[in-house]
Amino acid sequence: MASQGKQDATKLLAEDHRKVEALFDKYEKASGGGRKEKLAREICTELKIHAAIEEEIFYPALRGKIDEADLDEAYVEHDGAKVLINDIEAGEPDDDFYDAKVKVLQEEIEHHVREEEKMNGNIFQQARAAEVDLMALGEEMAARKAELMAKAESEGLPPAQPSTLESN
Repeated sequence: MASQGKQDATKLLAEDHRKVEALFDKYEKASGGGRKEKLAREICTELKIHAAIEEEIFYPALRGKIDEADLDEAYVEHDGAKVLINDIEAGEPDDDFYDAKVKVLQEEIEHHVREEEKMNGNIFQQARAAEVDLMALGEEMAARKAELMAKAESEGLPPAQPSTLESN
């Protein structure tokens, strides 16, 4: 589990990425509304927690130390995902466009992951090169992740709150 043992922040986040990628793969292979709904809700919960620890801890620690445009784009990408997450959580597998929304969410997350950890000059590379204590950040993020997971299991998480989008 990602929160066990000490690891740097980028490794914790990369583990989250692999877990969500695996859940999307399971969703693609799943049949039956109940199974798809369970997987979609698990994906949404994982992504809400992941976005929270990035936005509350990781990104603020990097502000002023890495490319500002990359951080700004990451926040906006999160918000696009949050809109879909809230829509998926409010829906059911037999709703129009349910599978399409999960697929588009997957594509958005794949794009985001590429920019965070796979492209040349990605956010993780910039973070490792910056004067940031990634071990301390990793510990703080793991603690917050455990807290949010416990809340998700006990009472559920509230809808995701976009931070960069104008409300209607």
